[in-house]
Amino acid sequence: MNLKGVLEGILFVQGDDGVTVKELMDILEIDKDELKKLILELKEDYENDDRGIRLSILGDAFKLTTKKKHREYYEKLLMNRDANTLSNSAIETLAIIAYNEPITRVEVDEIRGVSSSQMIRKLVAKGFLKEVGKSDLPGKPILYKTTNEFLDYFNMSSIKELPKIEENIEVIDDIDLYDSKYKEEEII
Repeated sequence: MNLKGVLEGILFVQGDDGVTVKELMDILEIDKDELKKLILELKEDYENDDRGIRLSILGDAFKLTTKKKHREYYEKLLMNRDANTLSNSAIETLAIIAYNEPITRVEVDEIRGVSSSQMIRKLVAKGFLKEVGKSDLPGKPILYKTTNEFLDYFNMSSIKELPKIEENIEVIDDIDLYDSKYKEEEII
């Protein structure tokens, strides 16, 4: 098993939340010295100029981040008018926040079933969401709500114009997220 590849995948899946040394040692079932070797190898791989991400170390947590020297391109992406269409995950995140505002990122994650930190950051950068304070929950997480730009984009004058949600929604519990109807084929 290529543990460096597994480590990279774990860092990608964790996104902005990052992952601690202890979590990595438990998941990969390796000791601290072997983990340190893997992390240094991966960090060195990312230092090449042909790579767009880097391995950031914050305390004892690791995460993948973009390189600062490419910042101007990321800003263009966020400000590009042609890229101002919203993905399904962006619309889903906006809907959850609009119907439940003010709401924390963790509460959005619980409803969506996936991490929303990167999507929320993009929506804040686009001006569709804003921070409106801190929750009384432990850790005082940030509360988010929609903005006037959100209302303008969806041609609404008030959040009260959102369509009503039906209460009788069937929930499907037994979905295997790792099973796919698509099978990989050999390319030879």
